[in-house]
Amino acid sequence: MKRLWAPWRMEYILDEMEKPSTSCIFCDFPREKDDKKHLIVYRTQKCFVILNKYPYNNGHAMVVPYEHTPDILELDDSILLDIQQTIQKTVQVLRNIMNPHALNIGMNLGRAAGAGIDMHLHYHIVPRWEGDTNFMPVISGTKVVSESLNKTYQKVSAEFNKLY
Repeated sequence: MKRLWAPWRMEYILDEMEKPSTSCIFCDFPREKDDKKHLIVYRTQKCFVILNKYPYNNGHAMVVPYEHTPDILELDDSILLDIQQTIQKTVQVLRNIMNPHALNIGMNLGRAAGAGIDMHLHYHIVPRWEGDTNFMPVISGTKVVSESLNKTYQKVSAEFNKLY
């Protein structure tokens, strides 16, 4: 059997096992005001942009409303507008610094739909490149992310500061 060394996966596994049921990272992280630690790259009045700690691809970002709700029907028009405008800004930032061939944008409402954090809705924005789904996920069930989160944070945060 071949082994692929991926020690960062243990942090994800333990985070999932030790996560208190009453805590919500999408509520806690913005309140702590330590954006670099929590990978928050941009804030507006109604929402924020955070890099995914366990990204599908480099630059995998999420737009999250401050309002804690699992239901998109509970968000008022001002929050929905702010989220959409922030998604648009995030797309511009990712295009400027990563030059992706395409982007996936969407959300998973509910655990059965694939939401890892199902009690606080959030949009995913994932840069995509032709050929980014190579043999690794198919053969070994492993995704290769070729840039550190710290480096991605620096680039994305700097571009948001430059543009907005």
